[in-house]
Order: sequence, then structure tokens, then C-alpha cells
Amino acid sequence: MAARRPLPRRRRAACKGLLRALCALAALGLLPGAAAAPFAFALIGDLPYSTAERRLFPQFLETLDRERLAFVVHDGDIKDGDARCDVPLYFDRLALFQASWHPLIYTPGDNEWTDCRRSGAGAYEPVERLNFLRQVFFRDAYSLGQNKIALQRQSDDARFPQYRENLRWRHEGILFVTLNVPGSNNNWGRASLPSAEFLDRLRANTAWMEAAFALARRDAMAGIVLVIQANPGFEAANAGFAPPPYRPLLDQLRYETMRFAGQVLFVHGDTHNFRSDRPLLHPQTRRALENFRRVETFGHPFMGWVKVEADAATPEVFRVKGEPWSPQPLLAP
Repeated sequence: MAARRPLPRRRRAACKGLLRALCALAALGLLPGAAAAPFAFALIGDLPYSTAERRLFPQFLETLDRERLAFVVHDGDIKDGDARCDVPLYFDRLALFQASWHPLIYTPGDNEWTDCRRSGAGAYEPVERLNFLRQVFFRDAYSLGQNKIALQRQSDDARFPQYRENLRWRHEGILFVTLNVPGSNNNWGRASLPSAEFLDRLRANTAWMEAAFALARRDAMAGIVLVIQANPGFEAANAGFAPPPYRPLLDQLRYETMRFAGQVLFVHGDTHNFRSDRPLLHPQTRRALENFRRVETFGHPFMGWVKVEADAATPEVFRVKGEPWSPQPLLAP
């Protein structure tokens, strides 16, 4: 048999490029006949707060490193609200997140920008701290962590060039979206009318959520995961007292969920109380929307993480389990 001649260099490069493209499409579940595979991901937030939690965080992260996870999502608050918002702290937290074996995606919390105006936190101007956060944690189109994944940023849209922290990515038939919605009144401001920053960010968040649901509907995706930092006050809204800084988000969330055939997993931190429930009600029947689930992550003083098993081929799509964590004694060498 005649020896097979090697492909010319240009054709070899083209084949490698095609293979990479096919692999990327397969990972996104976009190849014809490609079935979405079950996977798991982790949700964390509101840590590290204290000096002790900062010391324990690498050990906590090693626990997640040993799990079979597609990625880890941190829903904000990377320090105590009264801790100083000085430059070294942000780079310290960045180093912690970059040490994650899994891809790590982060969305900002109030403690690291809106609450930096507190005198104990350094009396910083909140928007200045937000812009600094963007420079430190959202420098390029990839996640944090040792094994990064590509992300789409809202700043790719010429209408919203500064919103690098609003992210989107797909995995196995499910769309993931982050929105910059922090606690402490969502940076409404101290006046009766909302601040200019609040209104600009509200426009950006509204457009980002609308585009995400439109994409999920267009591609008949099985589920969508929305991640913010703030607890938007479902219970108060259900009692007729929706907090003004979060009322537009809750109204849009209800509208989009009712128009979506798949499952919606809504993730937040802020009030440090792990829970998994269905607090979003139909406006007429006042019954819970069955395709909507809220998950709140653990928070200081309790360290823990939430494991979500996702399977686009099952009706429920998401299975949620809280995983409390306590430090393990280090073994002697």
C-alpha cells in the first residue's frame, strides 16, 4: 500500500481550525443531533467576609475543586460592608478567584461598590469603585479561574459599552446570565428620585434580560439561569409592597417567565439565608409560577455552597442541593 502523503501545511492548519470550531459548537450543543449532557455547577456568595473566612477561603475552594463541576458562580459581596474598599483588597480577591480550578464567574455585590461610600469603608465614590471593579475583574472576554471559559459581555453592544460585568454564556442547552443588581437599595441614591447611575444601569439590565429570554425562546432552550446579588424582595412584593429599586426587575422577571416555555432558575445572595423556593406569583391567580425557582446562596457567618445538577432532557431541568461547609483539619505531612 502506498504511503499516505501528509496534508500541506495550510490544509493541516485549516483542518485544525475546523476541528476547534466543531468542538466549540458541540460544547454549546449547536451541532445537528448533538444531545445536551447532564452537568453540575456551584453557586456561592457573600464570602469571604471576615479575616477568618479569608483565611479559610482557599480550603473552601479546594473542596469545590474536587467536585465534578462545569463552573462556579459567585453572586457578589466579596467582603464585609464596613471593610475598606482599598485597592489591595480587590487584587487579593481576584487572586483567590483565579486560583479556582474550575471556571469562576462573578457578579458585583453592594459591599464592593455601592456601600463603599460608608466612612468605615473609605468614603469612596460608588461609581468610581464600580469602574475599578470592572478594570480588575472584567478585563477580557473570559471567566476567572485556572480553566477559563469564553463569555459574552453586554459591553459588546455599542449602546452599553461600560457594562462589562453583565455576562452571558451557554452550556448544554441552558443559558446563563448575570446582571449587576446589588443590594443596599440597588444604588437608588439618597433622594426620593433614583440616581442617574441607577437609571442608566436599569436600562442596561432591562435590555440584557430581554435579549437573554428572546435568545432562549428562539433556540428553544430548556432553561435559563439568572444571577444577581440583591435579594429583590419577593415576599414584600407579594404583599403589595415591592421595593421601588427592584420593582422594575420583578415585573420584567414575571413577564418574561410567563412567556418562556422552559425552566427559570433565579439566583441571588445578599440576605445570607440558603433557600430554594417558588416565590414568583401569577398576577391574576396569585399562584406560584411553576417554571420559576429562586435560589439564595449561603452567606456570612455560614460558609457553604449550592450544588445545582442540570439536565436539559428532564422536565424539571434543575435539581438544587445546599452544601453547608466547615473547615477540615489539615493532615500532618
